[in-house]
Amino acid sequence: MGRKKKLRLKKLKFHPITVYVLLILGTVILSAILSSLNFQTTYSTISATDLSTIQNTIMVENLFNYDGLKYIISNASKNFISFAPLSMFLMMAVGISVLISSGFLDFICKKVFQKVDNKKITFLIIFLATISTIINDIGYLILIPIAATIYEVKGRNPLSGIVAAFCGVAFGAGTTIFVGSSEVALIPYTTAAARLVDSTYHVSLLSNLFIMITSSIILSIVGTVIVEKIVVPRFGKIKEKKDLTMDSEVEVIDVEEVEQDRLNKEYKENRGFKYALITFIIMVLLFIYSVIPDLPLSGMLLDMNEDTYLRQIFGDNSYFQDGFTYMMSLVFITTGLAYGIGSKKFKNDRDVFEGIHDNLQNLGGVIVLIFLASQFIAVFKKTNIGTILTGIVANVIDSITFSGVPLLIVSILLIAIANLFLTTAGGKWQILAPVIVPPLMQSNISPQFLQFVLRASDSMTKGITPLSAFFVIFVAYMNIYNKDKENPIGVFKAIKIIMPYCIIISITWLLLLIGWYIIGLPIGPGVYPTV
Repeated sequence: MGRKKKLRLKKLKFHPITVYVLLILGTVILSAILSSLNFQTTYSTISATDLSTIQNTIMVENLFNYDGLKYIISNASKNFISFAPLSMFLMMAVGISVLISSGFLDFICKKVFQKVDNKKITFLIIFLATISTIINDIGYLILIPIAATIYEVKGRNPLSGIVAAFCGVAFGAGTTIFVGSSEVALIPYTTAAARLVDSTYHVSLLSNLFIMITSSIILSIVGTVIVEKIVVPRFGKIKEKKDLTMDSEVEVIDVEEVEQDRLNKEYKENRGFKYALITFIIMVLLFIYSVIPDLPLSGMLLDMNEDTYLRQIFGDNSYFQDGFTYMMSLVFITTGLAYGIGSKKFKNDRDVFEGIHDNLQNLGGVIVLIFLASQFIAVFKKTNIGTILTGIVANVIDSITFSGVPLLIVSILLIAIANLFLTTAGGKWQILAPVIVPPLMQSNISPQFLQFVLRASDSMTKGITPLSAFFVIFVAYMNIYNKDKENPIGVFKAIKIIMPYCIIISITWLLLLIGWYIIGLPIGPGVYPTV
């Protein structure tokens, strides 16, 4: 008798575009189910003006009905156009395409990184990614393609570089080496919650400076170990195809001619580099001048309606913050043009536009992916499910009877879970600060430390939620550089790839926060973990 064949279920492998379609449909259906079950919650927020407590009752909005479907259809265009990663991605894509087509990016990578140790390069990428969060989410757009190019030049799989850059930004989003937009967004909620206990309490913009700088270095070191020991071995090196065809003809090589061509090329590249360096310095000086107040024609990118300089540059209406992506794109475009002209790679305007076209021609699928991601995030937000789950987390923390370090640990873990569904730090802190800050402040834990706890907890899971606006950029670049086009990297496969990074960094964050509190080191100038 023959052996019976075992039946095996074939694994379904969906393209990331299909996954986002299914996520949209699933969210719409889930909203109908939860709405019928009257899924809702009530949570408290604080008025920053008079410190009065405001009760908010919120319920799931059903999108699986006439009005819901009308909203989805009528707002699709608006959701897509207003989706921040779209415009930022396109602007940076143009800038980086000029760098690539001019040959400048390849020249820099070979000139600077060719002889540098791989581990040092990985550390540099992750460190720059970590501190890049000082200005919005620019690191996702600049560092991911550049990291892929550097890894490729080094003979390593560019997918490893993409993971290193993305994880550095996402899992280090709670820290940087100086204050930035996060402090401006969170401090009002921290101050309002602290004043429920002490009506004169003040939270400085520099309150978290020391712990931010230290954690940036620690996370970069741990991240380097994860990438080198786990991520790089997973993807391996680039497999080079060897030409096995035999050519019977013997080619006569003129050594002098080859050497002369090499010298000519080297001369052009060095001249292009000089042009690019001068252009880069001029552009940087112009941008620096545009953020210096009280000089002739200066301060163009500052919000002069704000009282302090940090708020002028990092406030909600800061021109510097809103225009930084465009500024960086201009720097890349002008620098790339200068190099291309100097190296004779660009002989006329047609060469420039053909180079841009060649580098952007494969972005059709990426645009579709971003479109569907924008719809999914907008639809999920409209249902209020993320806000309700965060409100439930707030109520759970508020109901806990124990205090001190155990409450701190539970709060960290619950905030990390809430971040999977409500990814904006300010949105979460508005709900969570009133129930976390007062009891822990009375347990001798300072509000400034708790503000950093929010940022750290936010970073623990920021890289593994499809509701993060820039997660789609990660998935897009993974597929752009994926050589196996028959097996695209979907949403859940992308999460699986970075899950080891998420787990190890989360443990690192937890140990760092608890250890810092126990030791009692200052977290900023004159500020400690305790009150």
